[in-house]
Amino acid sequence: MSTIALKVIDSHAEGEPTRVVVEGGPDLGNGPMSERAALLQRDHDWLRSSVCNEPRGHEAMVGALLCEAYEADCICGVIFFNNVSNLNMCIHGTIGLTVTLAHLGKIQIGSHRIDTPVGVVTATLHPDGSVEVANVPSRRKAKDVSVEVPTWGVVTGDIAWGGNWFFLIQGQGPEIKFKNLDDLTDFTWKVRLALEASGITGDDGMCIDHIETFGPPVDPALAESRNFVLCPGRAYDRSPCGTGTSAKLACLAADGDLAPGQIWRQAGILNSVFSGTYSELPDGWILPRVTGRAWVTGESTYYFHPEDPFRFGIPMD
Repeated sequence: MSTIALKVIDSHAEGEPTRVVVEGGPDLGNGPMSERAALLQRDHDWLRSSVCNEPRGHEAMVGALLCEAYEADCICGVIFFNNVSNLNMCIHGTIGLTVTLAHLGKIQIGSHRIDTPVGVVTATLHPDGSVEVANVPSRRKAKDVSVEVPTWGVVTGDIAWGGNWFFLIQGQGPEIKFKNLDDLTDFTWKVRLALEASGITGDDGMCIDHIETFGPPVDPALAESRNFVLCPGRAYDRSPCGTGTSAKLACLAADGDLAPGQIWRQAGILNSVFSGTYSELPDGWILPRVTGRAWVTGESTYYFHPEDPFRFGIPMD
């Protein structure tokens, strides 16, 4: 048996899983989180694949490597990743990380600053177990961007940053229903490929790797909207997507459809709900706050047998 062993704690936030590596990760030094994230992806991608890909993981698994913080006032640092790559930011993962830290006895009820590769976020653990995440500043980059999508025609949406880059589509494509998962996946994946083929990107040429489409809620008393979010790796988000909710808040704010402090309740494909509010920042930016729930589901130790051809996960390519 290899001397490598990883200890992980699993949770889910409104249906979307998070797997936090709490022991056994590689030494990434003590530089800024963005540098450590790049180092993880370049030199230690085995960790991502081992945690998120089969046979231990699955397409929807999101991993999080718990690190020492670079910023002095943070309780920890974190690097998020999924079945294909690192993620810039992940709010459902931050909610999962927060309940994991509470499970480990490392934090109590209250507010805690967490260092991520795209900036510091603040997670507030409430007495009822819910977690509010004050996200990184977010904004809409462009409104009503149209792209020709094979078999679907011209699709129009907004481009917004919520910690990841999103293309947000309202009222186009398949109806937002669980029974339409295959069609929704086909539609949003083709939109992503069409954006890439057209050279449409976020700032600094960053890939728009999250596609979010919206429809009416099942129950207007519980939510204002229902979404379907396709994540990198072609897996759909089981939760309402926290960075996607942040991007939505940025668009609503830019259109004057949601006032600062007003609550927006975003249902996901499973009809679970994140609630969000925002405060205004200069130059069209907002500071989103997204609240949801998460539950710890288990703890595991992973071993790596030298004879096992898939000890570092089944590769996606």
